[in-house]
Amino acid sequence: MKKTSITYADSGVDIDRADRAKQRIKYLAHRTFTPGVVSEIGGFGGMFAIDKKKFRDPVLVSSVDGVGTKLKVAFMMNLHHTVGGDLVNHCVNDIAVQGATPLFFMDYLATGSLDPDIAEKIVEGMAEACRHNGCALIGGETAEMPGFYPKGEYDLAGFIVGMVDKNKIITGDKVGVGDVLVGLPSNGLHTNGYSLARKLFFDVAKYTPDTYVNEMKAKAGAELMHTHKSYWPVLKKLIAADLLHAMAHITGGGITDNLPRVLPKGAAAVVEMGTWPILPVFTHMQHIGNVPQEDMMRTFNMGIGMVLVVPAKKFKRVQSMIEKMGEKAYLIGRIVKGDRKVQYA
Repeated sequence: MKKTSITYADSGVDIDRADRAKQRIKYLAHRTFTPGVVSEIGGFGGMFAIDKKKFRDPVLVSSVDGVGTKLKVAFMMNLHHTVGGDLVNHCVNDIAVQGATPLFFMDYLATGSLDPDIAEKIVEGMAEACRHNGCALIGGETAEMPGFYPKGEYDLAGFIVGMVDKNKIITGDKVGVGDVLVGLPSNGLHTNGYSLARKLFFDVAKYTPDTYVNEMKAKAGAELMHTHKSYWPVLKKLIAADLLHAMAHITGGGITDNLPRVLPKGAAAVVEMGTWPILPVFTHMQHIGNVPQEDMMRTFNMGIGMVLVVPAKKFKRVQSMIEKMGEKAYLIGRIVKGDRKVQYA
């Protein structure tokens, strides 16, 4: 009796289809290459050369992150372009707060069955964000795992490497009583709080992504899919001018949990509510679920995506530079004596 021949494709993995997707990805990645890239897409490892003229005593700074359950909204809307930008910008912001210039980025895309069109849209978003931030997309992994992910779903993670001269690392050790807090606005949830947001919008309020919500003047899905903002174009100029004592990227945990990460012993922060506009999406979610204020402040960014700790005498210059770059800067509080906590006033 002749045995049936079973191929890898029969198990759900189509290598030829994956290769076609990788060719598209290779083209998009090439468009992000900077002079430091010394390897090709498709090798076993990505290589990047350090600019020894720019960095005299270089320290590598790295971070890894994902997009979280915001992906669930992307699946609902069949919108895959923006999540690539979410991933890159989140990672760029995370290393920027230590003064690091982003050098290169790598991604991990895993799915049950690879759809080349969706993969291309995701990577296109990553490539655009990489170009915007001046870093190179030098490689990654596209994993096809049948039976592991539900049909039409995938997971996405990213890894970034940046560099800063050792004597220019921003650690927060210079933060002192009397410094002021400057908030840079977010454009929405960024990439945090989506488990609660999805429950409120789609379970409690019974919205669909296409539901127009008057309180937000936007459709529910569109409001949740604003791309995570990159602050690097603004921060790099402030860093170069030596105007900052510390920076906190306001992600999961909100201002409550993220700002203390850059406060030295003996310092606390007073954040004054009402000093910046809280976006309608946050006030509407709080109303839908009668969410306690403490939960809101520890789950969402509440309209502030980055907090700068600035010497009081440099505030006017910082504010002027930010506004000249077309951004807004809100004076939201100050540093006081205390035990590395945030107090709301």
